[in-house]
Amino acid sequence: MTAFEDLKSQWENQGKSEIPKDGAKQILKKITSVRKKQGITNAVLTVTGLVLVAFFFYVSAYKFQPVMIGLLLMIGALVLRIGLEFSSIRTLKNLNVSTTAEKFKKQMIRYYTKRRKVHFILTPIIILVYCIGFLMLLPAFKESLSSGFYNYIVVSSVVVLVVLCFFIAREIRRELAILSELKG
Repeated sequence: MTAFEDLKSQWENQGKSEIPKDGAKQILKKITSVRKKQGITNAVLTVTGLVLVAFFFYVSAYKFQPVMIGLLLMIGALVLRIGLEFSSIRTLKNLNVSTTAEKFKKQMIRYYTKRRKVHFILTPIIILVYCIGFLMLLPAFKESLSSGFYNYIVVSSVVVLVVLCFFIAREIRRELAILSELKG
């Protein structure tokens, strides 16, 4: 019985956790920050998609099947990613912040669990589809561009892909840390 007595004593002597006075404001600030970042991501993706659509018509891609398919894969991947981000923003907007802290925490855990699935299942597929589309364009680029500019496109695309993967990995780690903190 002494183990129980020790445990009971430790329980009674532990400090009371204080709820921050501005806890709700901090939560709303974090949600607003997440929404803002997702909005910026969507803006960048949308501009990239619009550039690809303009490029599609500029080079008359509909006349060349491999170019058309490559650009459509790239545009489709971006549209899918934009749709996923808008869905996440809508989910965040619909969170009930006026509920109890425990229910709100459960909502946030569900949100970040869904985001984890997006990051580990859909994001790699989207990046792969985008890269396949880009690779389909390379023969047309090689044929119609100077070798120097073609090499620049190949090298810069690899650099952009590495940098993009770095930022995506950093964002995934940040969201996983939030999920871990919520579950912990």
